[in-house]
Amino acid sequence: MDLFPAGLAERPRWGYFLRMSLEPHIKRTCAFFDGQNLFHHAKAAFGYSYPNYSPLALASRVCQRNGFHLHEIRFYTGIPSATDNAFWNQFWSSKLLTLSRSGIHTFSRPLRYRRKTIQLADGIEYSVTMGEEKGIDVRMAIDIVRLVRQNLVDVVLVFSQDQDFSEVADEVREIAKEQKRWVKWFPRFPLVLTRAINEELTKPTGFGWIEQCTICV
Repeated sequence: MDLFPAGLAERPRWGYFLRMSLEPHIKRTCAFFDGQNLFHHAKAAFGYSYPNYSPLALASRVCQRNGFHLHEIRFYTGIPSATDNAFWNQFWSSKLLTLSRSGIHTFSRPLRYRRKTIQLADGIEYSVTMGEEKGIDVRMAIDIVRLVRQNLVDVVLVFSQDQDFSEVADEVREIAKEQKRWVKWFPRFPLVLTRAINEELTKPTGFGWIEQCTICV
């Protein structure tokens, strides 16, 4: 899994910053996963229709390649009700149970559904029911700010492309200034194919997309 540094020119706030103090030798890292957000971006990037990723393996790989100490993993996701989608309800319920048994903190909320109108290229409109997450990003934001304020984390490793987290990054920056300490905001998510550096990264390997995933800010 190849990684690229944070800090695209169009979004300077999403990268390496908060260096007001000396870097700690052991960089305590907490990985925050938005399960649905990460899966849908991996699906768009690599065409996978099944969320066969391992948060532990992905967080560990990122930490190993960047000299971080993986201290904690937190996984957040919305879950469809059994009446709306029995298969995915069972899948995510089982996945959360497996993750929690492995020591990963999990948080879930039921998906909320609403009707949405989609217009196709030929102009025909369809009304479909869409499931949406409510409260997941808020819970992640609260936990990130709380752990940073309590000085329990040095690196905030975020697996999500939600633009709302830019405000959380600003808050983390302010906390670091107040506490006069080193903190790193480190978001990671899959690139779409059009931005892949190496075409080989998009070929199936048999180990799931985690083994071939190009990650970038």
